[in-house]
Amino acid sequence: MSKDLTKKAVEMLLKGATLLSEPCPYCKGVRVMIDGNALCVSCGKEPKKDQKIEFVEDEETRKSKPSIIEILDKKLETLSKELEGESDHEKQQKILKSINSLIETISKLKNLQ
Repeated sequence: MSKDLTKKAVEMLLKGATLLSEPCPYCKGVRVMIDGNALCVSCGKEPKKDQKIEFVEDEETRKSKPSIIEILDKKLETLSKELEGESDHEKQQKILKSINSLIETISKLKNLQ
C-alpha cells in the first residue's frame, strides 16, 4: 500500500467516505467509497468515471443490523461493568473518559434523528 493511496483514502474518509465491506474485485483489498466512487486502498484501482457503484442493502439486512446507537449503548454497558470492577485509579479515569465520549456521541446521534 503506497503512502499516496493511504493519504487519498484518509482524505476521502475525512470528507465522509465509507469503508466498504466488499473487498476489491482485483486484489481483495479494502475499498473506500464516496459519492458512488470506490477506491481500493491496496491497488488503487477505481471504477471508470461513468461507472457508479451504489451501496444497496435489502430491508432484511437493514432490520437485522443493530443501529449505531444500539452498538454504542452496548459498549457503554460493557465499559460501566468494567469500571465497576476496576480498582486502579488511572484505568478508572481512562474508562470514565471513554464513557463520557460515548455519552456525548450517543446524545449527538439522538439529536440528529
